[in-house]
Amino acid sequence: MDAVKLAVIGVVLLVAGGVAVTTGALPVAEAAGIIERVWPILLFVVAVTITAELASTAGVFDVAASALARFGRGRTWSLWLLVVLLAVLATAFLSLDTTAVLLTPVVVVVARAHRLDPLPFAFTTVWLANTASLVLPVSNLTNLLAVHRLGGADTAFFVALLGPSALVAILVPVGILGLVHRRALRGRYEAAPPPRVEDRVLLVAASVIVLALLPLLVSGVAVWIPAVVASVVLGGFFVWRSPRTLRFALVPWQLLVFASGLFLAVGAVQALGSGAILDVVAGRGEDLISLWQLAAAGMVGANAIDNLPAYLALEPTAETPLRLAALLIGVNAGSLITPWASLATLLWHQRLVSVGVEVPWRRSMLLGVIAAPATVGLAVLPLAMR
Repeated sequence: MDAVKLAVIGVVLLVAGGVAVTTGALPVAEAAGIIERVWPILLFVVAVTITAELASTAGVFDVAASALARFGRGRTWSLWLLVVLLAVLATAFLSLDTTAVLLTPVVVVVARAHRLDPLPFAFTTVWLANTASLVLPVSNLTNLLAVHRLGGADTAFFVALLGPSALVAILVPVGILGLVHRRALRGRYEAAPPPRVEDRVLLVAASVIVLALLPLLVSGVAVWIPAVVASVVLGGFFVWRSPRTLRFALVPWQLLVFASGLFLAVGAVQALGSGAILDVVAGRGEDLISLWQLAAAGMVGANAIDNLPAYLALEPTAETPLRLAALLIGVNAGSLITPWASLATLLWHQRLVSVGVEVPWRRSMLLGVIAAPATVGLAVLPLAMR
């Protein structure tokens, strides 16, 4: 699905939502409540995307990946584990889309520069973009929606609730990927020369701004505020040093249109009474079986229609923090099977195509069929032990 198709779908959903409001199927008050809920989230997504794109243009990710290659000391396994660490950090603080879109081509370039198979590194970024998005509220749009449903719970509460599950959701895919790609990850490599830096001032400025942004995103301040400040300040440096870089394409408008239409359309469907059916699918209760049932519903829904609409549809059935956590595990960590399970996976595929890497989808989906249920099932266990 390219950007234009995403925008077209978003427009269709917006029109459908508008019709629902006009006809009264979706009350105006409920539509206004949806807008009030999502505007800070969408503003954060725009700001952090612009910040990450400009940081990438300045060379922050290239330099970071090159440094990992040096730290790996010529051992392929060490380099791969360092990429795992970088993917987890990028996903946790800058969102799964940043990892899928910006980090993926970087690790592919690093792998090729050191004459290594790029596929193990590429699959690592996309799997961890999804599963490591359970770490912090800012890691995934679904998390931000969940935090709002929890009454604006702070980062500490979110980490206490989902921290052990997030750790499991990272370790299980890493273990599977390491096992599957063990042959490609053997051996050694010779260190390649560091990447050429076009503008050192921009590189330093972008690095400082990104490093300053990370703790602010978990400080308790509304996340859109530091994200907007970071994008404006970094944009100011680009106005000074490289004004031609600033273009409208930096704004993820297609995602904005799609997400806005999706929120409105799902709100209309819920207003029409979809809750009764979903209650049967997702079940009730907080025992292990009930939590598995809800997480499984989220996983199936994500791989059938994408994780965001799956979350929105099932959210009313997650009436307690534990059940909400189980739903997040299902829609986030379970999005490993189909190419459309998350927007990040679709964007990841686009970036791989642009750098000439062919994705073996059949093999990827077969691995996902194994990894997704194992990851989701094991990640739910810490919730049942609380």
